[in-house]
Amino acid sequence: MGKKMNREENLNQLRDKDKIWDIAIIGGGSSGLGVALDAVSRGMSVALFEKADFAKGTSSRSTKLLHGGVRYLAQGDVFLVLEALKERGRLIKNAPHLTENQAFIIPVYTLWDRVQYSAGLKIYDYMAANLSLGPSRYISKEETLRRMPGIEPKNLYGGIVYFDGQFDDARLALAIAQTADHAGACILNYTKVTSLQKNEHGKLTGLNIQDQISKKKYPVQARMIVNATGVFADNILQMDNPEAPKTIQPSQGIHLVLDQDFLGGKDALMIPKTKDGRVLFAVPWHGKLVVGTTDTLREKPKLEPEALQKEIEFVIETASGYLTRKPTREDVKAVFAGLRPLARPKEGSTKTKEISRSHKVILSESGLVSITGGKWTTFRKMGEDTVDYYSKVTGLKVPDSKSQDILLYGYTRDIPSGHWKVYGSHAGQIQDLAKENSAWASSIHPDFPNILAEVVWAVRSEMAQKLDDVLSRRIRMLILDAQAALDCAEKVARLMAEEMGKDEEWIAAELEDFQKTATKYLIKT
Repeated sequence: MGKKMNREENLNQLRDKDKIWDIAIIGGGSSGLGVALDAVSRGMSVALFEKADFAKGTSSRSTKLLHGGVRYLAQGDVFLVLEALKERGRLIKNAPHLTENQAFIIPVYTLWDRVQYSAGLKIYDYMAANLSLGPSRYISKEETLRRMPGIEPKNLYGGIVYFDGQFDDARLALAIAQTADHAGACILNYTKVTSLQKNEHGKLTGLNIQDQISKKKYPVQARMIVNATGVFADNILQMDNPEAPKTIQPSQGIHLVLDQDFLGGKDALMIPKTKDGRVLFAVPWHGKLVVGTTDTLREKPKLEPEALQKEIEFVIETASGYLTRKPTREDVKAVFAGLRPLARPKEGSTKTKEISRSHKVILSESGLVSITGGKWTTFRKMGEDTVDYYSKVTGLKVPDSKSQDILLYGYTRDIPSGHWKVYGSHAGQIQDLAKENSAWASSIHPDFPNILAEVVWAVRSEMAQKLDDVLSRRIRMLILDAQAALDCAEKVARLMAEEMGKDEEWIAAELEDFQKTATKYLIKT
């Protein structure tokens, strides 16, 4: 799998104005990429346009879990859980370099907790059947404290261990983009859809896009157009029909990143019910501890949402109730916020945690197909359900989906260790770059294992265009330690400029942009 994603080559494919693509996708997050992957698995021609970077929005800001959704069981949404468990199993099989099996411990403080949670998790195990990552079991207070030295021992009765999946969301998005690109799709970041094209009957025939880097414009013809823009879905629905009602209710979830030793051990902590009825996770991830989440209604979707002070306080306070070392604002290495694209409820219902997390496909009169809702774990199934609409829109027969068996870019059985894991079969090529130029073997930041060769690789092979693409999504430093990312920003920007043939002016502009973004990830103490 040597092919590298090449943005110029992909833009060149758009020069042929007579080409009619089978599917044009707006949005390069988990749902758009899922549609692209599924369509290429059926041998269809695909073009995907993302106005910023792949997974720049919600899709890089998740809790990093591939889960069946233990809490949806409590809400009785059995179908959603079964679907998610099936998809979780497939993803772990198809992308072992980007996923892993994670043990979770639910601390038990009363006998009733033990009965309730044990029963629920046994159902979860049973539903996962042969896709189960391991059986849940009750463990003693001693074992709970040994496995999680940081947990509050007062009134602790024991713990329940269960298993779920964990992953690197932005790296998975990139691997799906690379897989689709490798299969012949035209995948582009920093390309904005400026308008839709329709025929005299009001049916969609294509779209107009503008490259955000060169500012060049391209008309694109397509048989079916998919709106996979997550929290921004209403913008496209209104571009198609100014009268379209709002369908999305953005709900914000934030995560705080702490040092892993606040919990200790390798297990993740799951609190099924906090005082406002939500779930709290503390998950070891890339050497840190990701703690979240919240559920706050926001009116306007933003590309860089910011955590509210009350959300930060809520997570710190809730986590403090379960940890012996109480985290303070000074302990927070980074805070990141994401917006869930929940389906806007009908009048009268306001509780976001009750709004279904299942996805739905909407077909507009013009033939625009929108995919809304859903979650990372089920991204592939969302793609399949969307592509199934092709025959409704075009009247043409659509081949069967084969996406469930596609091994994702970088797939290998021989998984590299440490931070190299996410590169899978390509880790060796990056290490070779460091041999070729010894300066690239030096570390980006003393607290992180990443080396400068990874920056070169991100530019040459992973379509990174901006400093934020590298420090936030190719290498996850911005969301692991925002100050560390700021400290090495200039070094990274200079190397990128050298690789991309950019000047001092570009470096200065990138640093200024990145500074603005990164400050949103720092907690003002």
